[in-house]
Amino acid sequence: MMNRRTFLKSGTATSALLAATRYLPADPLGLPIGCQTYPVRKTINTDFVGTMKGLRAAGFTQIELCSPYGYSDFSSLQQYKPQELRRMLSDWGIGCISAHWGAKELFEKADESIAYAKDFGMTQMAIAALGPFHPKGSETVDDVKRFVEPFNAFAEKAHAAGIVALLHNEGFVSAYIDGKPVYDMMITELNPATTSLQFQVSTMQQGYDAVTYFKKYPGRFRSMHCQDWVKDPSTSSGFRQVPLGKGVVDWKAVFTAAKAGGVKNYFVELEEDPALMPPSVPYLKSLKV
Repeated sequence: MMNRRTFLKSGTATSALLAATRYLPADPLGLPIGCQTYPVRKTINTDFVGTMKGLRAAGFTQIELCSPYGYSDFSSLQQYKPQELRRMLSDWGIGCISAHWGAKELFEKADESIAYAKDFGMTQMAIAALGPFHPKGSETVDDVKRFVEPFNAFAEKAHAAGIVALLHNEGFVSAYIDGKPVYDMMITELNPATTSLQFQVSTMQQGYDAVTYFKKYPGRFRSMHCQDWVKDPSTSSGFRQVPLGKGVVDWKAVFTAAKAGGVKNYFVELEEDPALMPPSVPYLKSLKV
């Protein structure tokens, strides 16, 4: 397996090392194999072009960006105009229909952010969580409604512009109140006409089973983030990420249920070590659903 240093060293080296994965058979569900760019945020900051070319050489033909404006430790891409950035990605053989955005970008600068997405050509705008990313456990059902309200308001504006607003289920979204899942509470409060869902497969570790939710809420999901893992008592979480197909997740069951859920795109996201992402591609290519 390619080690992390080799994968991150340079886009040129990565392209050469991963060229063998470029032309493999059809992708599961007939959908392009995508990846979230969060795991490669550090190399995007130092070598955006090389990082993107490396991902394409690994077999990823679609990406989901974190905020184009940048946030936390994710580098800004504001040096490129929206159409220029899309054209660059297209020239490298990479599509991009979706990005994650910060709460301020969606709720305080909605018009500006929607205009950027529209100019770029995105059809999806996602938020990672509603409410605190690290909940204290004192949150209430009233808090759920309070956190969902601005997202519904944003979703109306996005819908009018032809863009789907996606709720991703991390942080408080994957918490529990009095033993009841917050996720279900939020789904109930969301406007199904203007919003959709993006499932984080790793929340299975918190009891949120992807297959169960895809079947429980048919047609409500637009995409998913794909992680795989094994149990590892030496880690703080008790789990350790591995390439897709090497861990505990039954991917055939997940992708089969994803059809009912309405999933139209998926993104590999193995943030513990970006070198785990390229070996996931051959497995996805071989998966029969």
